[in-house]
Amino acid sequence: MPATAPRGPYAKTEGVRRRIVEACVEAFGETGFYGATMKDVARRAGISYTGLLHHFASKEELLTAVLALRAELSTEYLRSAQALDPRTQPLEALRGMLGVVAENEHLPGLLALHCVLAGEATSPDHPAHTHYAEQYRALRHFYAQAFTALAERGELAAGADPETLAVMTVALMNGLQAQWLFDREHVRMAASMRQFLLTYLPGLAR
Repeated sequence: MPATAPRGPYAKTEGVRRRIVEACVEAFGETGFYGATMKDVARRAGISYTGLLHHFASKEELLTAVLALRAELSTEYLRSAQALDPRTQPLEALRGMLGVVAENEHLPGLLALHCVLAGEATSPDHPAHTHYAEQYRALRHFYAQAFTALAERGELAAGADPETLAVMTVALMNGLQAQWLFDREHVRMAASMRQFLLTYLPGLAR
């Protein structure tokens, strides 16, 4: 039997929760986790403070929901890229990740959220510290595997170290995201990332 969309009170509750989380994306993206307040989130979501507490008892719970929403909205492209094994399909995997970067240009609110929270989360006491530490570690590992595979095939520029190049790639991605938020007319994230990779991987052009 095909699944049906939720109806009645459950659907209404899920709708309110989604509205709250989307309002929280705006609030966290503008003022960060510490700067945003529960009352501000409630105002943005168009509900009472008491109503907000009915759905989310704390700001930490809101942060968890926001990070889950960010993962949900970027999952389709990220999964398609990471479904390609960087050890056996390195060029295809890298092209897939370029697609993720291009798709991020359609998610300015989530990019702003990422830039603000990632900066705050460098503090070990920040509730999202572990989340971002693991995310960056996974990205570096993904790129390092692809670059190592290409080096073994003789397709990586001579002298390039896969682990170092992986760190540089993730750093460039973060920097491009921040620059794009300041100047969306002139900064092209995917094109800049591709040009950088071509310096070390001429085969990417094929």
